[in-house]
Amino acid sequence: MDKRVIVAGAGPAGLVAAAYLAGEGIPVTIVEQARDLPDDLRASTFHPPTLDMLGRFPGVVERLIAQGLICPTWQFRDRKEGVIATFEMARLKDDTAHPYRLQCEQWRLTRMLRDLLAENRDVTFLYDAKAAEVAQDADSVTLTVERPDGTREGLRGAWLVGADGARSAVRRALGIAFDGMTIPETYLTLSTTFRFEEHIPALANIAYISDPEEWFVLLQAAGMWRVLLPTAPEEAADEARMLDPARIEERMQGVWPNPAGYEIRHRTAYRVHERVAESYTRGRVVLAGDAAHINNPLGGMGMNGGVHDAFNLAEKLTQVWRGEAEPSLMERYSRQRRKVALDVVQQQALRNRQLLNQRDPAVRRAHHDELRAVAADPVKHRAYLLRSSMIQSLRDLEDVA
Repeated sequence: MDKRVIVAGAGPAGLVAAAYLAGEGIPVTIVEQARDLPDDLRASTFHPPTLDMLGRFPGVVERLIAQGLICPTWQFRDRKEGVIATFEMARLKDDTAHPYRLQCEQWRLTRMLRDLLAENRDVTFLYDAKAAEVAQDADSVTLTVERPDGTREGLRGAWLVGADGARSAVRRALGIAFDGMTIPETYLTLSTTFRFEEHIPALANIAYISDPEEWFVLLQAAGMWRVLLPTAPEEAADEARMLDPARIEERMQGVWPNPAGYEIRHRTAYRVHERVAESYTRGRVVLAGDAAHINNPLGGMGMNGGVHDAFNLAEKLTQVWRGEAEPSLMERYSRQRRKVALDVVQQQALRNRQLLNQRDPAVRRAHHDELRAVAADPVKHRAYLLRSSMIQSLRDLEDVA
């Protein structure tokens, strides 16, 4: 048997798991379907505990900070009323070494981790290798990968980490259900060089703007702003119109009037799902990241949750690898991380969406009053931040047997 761990997928969850395991002296083979690591617009928010975890890898957090933007506050706003509540991350100074959100594209993290892994002789990268089939017995697992020319190759190892995204071939090969729902709207994400902070009063680097007609999100990164706009199903059905520059300009003018017009650097449209795998483990295979759970991006918990998965499974798998724990320990990983996905990540993301697009005036006022009260109370303010920053969910894991 090839005494190594195979990692399918070179996204944040896969590479974090690989880097942790390799750092513990465990040989790793990383399989990636693409020819190179993607640098498209995906997640960009790093929560405090994620940065704490990534401190395990020399120089990574420092480089992320240098290439990103530290955000000491974030806001809920109303499109007409302005600021509803501002949350101050400094209130977490006793709970984390990084009491702020960091805005930095996730592709920067994956490249840093690849550079780190390239220095390890026990780590192998295979690009242009699509996960296709999985077979296992009591002692080993074989991942069959398919090359662009149709040829296939079997990779044998002791364990397989399926971190190959929402359409995970590993998860499908194992027959693991991925139940949930699809949100009606399509999310349109745009990047622009327009300086919103110079025009919108008291704007934080991260702002969720509620409106009964069309809510949106503003996220500032180094050098530009990202704008997330929900698109109704009837408009999203005509993708050419949705992505037409004239239509995008019209919608951006609705966000904030700009007589000079908007320079759009990137545009992406995607459907949003809320799904969790029925189990994160099956024999010698464990799922992580989007292969295990997907959710809407409101709150920035998707990529962060994947990193948290990776640390949890890698810590436990290291113990199993060394004979310090039975393989059944991986079942606890599944129970712990599924609970977070179901009870914390999905529920918080759904609440955020419900708050932003609420149309009933009385319910909107009640939500806004509640947020103001939370922000004004020091104890409630910190407790809210512990939950929204995913610190509390990590603390609660110990209660999951």
